Amino acid sequence: MQALLRTDESWAGLILRVVLGGVIFAHGAQKLLGWFGGNGFDGTMGFFTDVMHLPWIVAFLVIIGESIGSLALMAGLLTRFTAASFIVIMLGAIMTVHLPQGFFMNWFGQQQGEGFEFHLLVIGMSLALLVVGGGKWALDSLIAGWLGERTTLPAPKARETSFALRMF
Repeated sequence: MQALLRTDESWAGLILRVVLGGVIFAHGAQKLLGWFGGNGFDGTMGFFTDVMHLPWIVAFLVIIGESIGSLALMAGLLTRFTAASFIVIMLGAIMTVHLPQGFFMNWFGQQQGEGFEFHLLVIGMSLALLVVGGGKWALDSLIAGWLGERTTLPAPKARETSFALRMF
């Protein structure tokens, strides 16, 4: 359990999880609630199952993962699990829809669909969260403490700080 919940007190984990969670929440709110021009739960389920022919459980997990999972991520709750689920969702989106469109998003309307550059950014941010955990103020650390486990990774020694931090 410690491997799932441990984190450090870095700002990097906090920044990554709040920004990534906020961006993915907007996409999840489109799918679950119909916000921001989305189709809502019924419309998204119908599209995923009837048009894309995904199993209903996969469609359901994508909707819940992007909406509820993004809120959990912003709070630092099960950070590594949620980050891993985002990787799976984005890989699925690339393989089922976006790969044929190429790398770039459709900025100028010159292609049929959207490329996968956004998805790679989500995957990269999620991989970073898998490595560092939720960072500062993550609920994971609090839960680990309740379970009696070591909650944070040891702080780096002064000589191990990065060049960028030594400049300030």
